[in-house]
Amino acid sequence: MINIILHDTDPVRTNLLPLTFTRPVGALRCGILTIAQKWETMIHASVSYDTEEYISELFPKTTSQNAVHVAANIIPSPAMALAVMDLKPGQMLMLDDKPAAWINTPDEAEPETLPCPAPIGTLINIYDIFTLNDAALKADFELLTAGKQSVAPHESCTIIGPKENLFIAPGASVLGCTLNVSNGPIFVGPGAQVMEGSCLRGPIAVCGHSNVNMGTRIYGATTIGPHCKVGGEINNVVMQGYSNKAHDGFLGNAVIGEWCNLGAGCVASNLKNNYTEIKLWNYGMRRFMRTGLQFCGLIMGDHSKAGINTMFNTATTLGVGVNIHGTGFPRNFVPSFSEGSPGAGFSDVSLSKFFAIAERVMARRGITLSEAHRRMYTTLHTITEQYK
Repeated sequence: MINIILHDTDPVRTNLLPLTFTRPVGALRCGILTIAQKWETMIHASVSYDTEEYISELFPKTTSQNAVHVAANIIPSPAMALAVMDLKPGQMLMLDDKPAAWINTPDEAEPETLPCPAPIGTLINIYDIFTLNDAALKADFELLTAGKQSVAPHESCTIIGPKENLFIAPGASVLGCTLNVSNGPIFVGPGAQVMEGSCLRGPIAVCGHSNVNMGTRIYGATTIGPHCKVGGEINNVVMQGYSNKAHDGFLGNAVIGEWCNLGAGCVASNLKNNYTEIKLWNYGMRRFMRTGLQFCGLIMGDHSKAGINTMFNTATTLGVGVNIHGTGFPRNFVPSFSEGSPGAGFSDVSLSKFFAIAERVMARRGITLSEAHRRMYTTLHTITEQYK
């Protein structure tokens, strides 16, 4: 079995904050699978991570002779995967004049450089997760459904477009909904549920054990990661997993981490009223940067929450462990471990309070907050003080 080590590098990792505060770049979900899962599925590789020390206990690195080192932010294509499998010690694939994949030699001699076949895409900035999701979804759909037979859709469903673009995994429940696969595929994972009255327009992934509540409208390219609950109107959103937006309200062009919750009636703008270019908070620059985008909604770090009827301005970034409630628009950047409202202001969230909330939230899904997670968040609490 090939041993792949996914390498985090800066400024890419910093550009992908706040999601990479709590996971390596290779553990990010774009499409149906995380980048690591794509490698595991494509070439049956063993994948580990070369990442920040404070998260390496949760995401360790496995070293071996002739391990293949890969830039973690590259979304691999089948052609690139084949080229990686053909690599020999001392060879390096180059993409845009940067190392993409390589195998070291004991003498650390100058590598033989080879052109890297085009990948599906490359994550450079946090918003690339949703802008590249269309291509990543379609590629993952082909990868995961090749040679497999979909469960037949229930007669109560309306299917628009070629039926081969619809895949329902065994154990999923899809009843009384409209599924439009004309512009892209729809993937419904095992144990997932799409309730009656929902309208889905692909490309969309509803990953394993997620719920799409009654009357939900989802536009592509959207990924509902595993163990999520969604409702309302959703457009070009990537939810990493274990998060809820279960009620009415709009969310578009957004990236949502794990263990997040958006209360009933939450609305996040994705377009400025004057239609001008969007600026988004960048942790490395410590300021808002130009994106070249007209559409960008909410970027939400792990374990962040928004109370009912919260309103977010265009391109708002919430760090890790943020708790927002009350009326009015919060500022476009809210640092990690902050709690409050636009009217009353914000205060720090102590580690003890953060852990108490996280324990209750995770226990509802039958998951325990591990000591390794506690150590990671303890370090992160100190690291993120600089942004307050």
